[in-house]
Amino acid sequence: MQKGKAKSGRLSVFKGREARLNRAIFHILALKGPLTIYDIHKEVKAQRGLKGTRYASVNKRVRFLEESGYIKRTGIKKTKAGFQASIYELMTKAYLAILLNSINLDGLLMSVDEATTLTILGAITNK
Repeated sequence: MQKGKAKSGRLSVFKGREARLNRAIFHILALKGPLTIYDIHKEVKAQRGLKGTRYASVNKRVRFLEESGYIKRTGIKKTKAGFQASIYELMTKAYLAILLNSINLDGLLMSVDEATTLTILGAITNK
């Protein structure tokens, strides 16, 4: 058995200081579809507890999530000011992260039978 800190079942994208903003960005893109960073920022500011979130923070998070493979650029939109803004949408990896974050693993293990357990175990171990 491993000594030291036990590994948590939580995903790293939902840990730490930025977890709340990551979760909000995922939720907004899942519900609203592809949006620009400016539109994501407007939606984030409308959420309770995130009203004081700066545009720069949302911009940094979106770019980090893009580098991590959770969201991707899907196109370019011309803004009212005449600039071009990238449009972002969730990738499959983000939907899986949202689903895994919402699953109660203890409840899952208690409700599956032996065959399903073997299937899950086989899928996880065959990287």
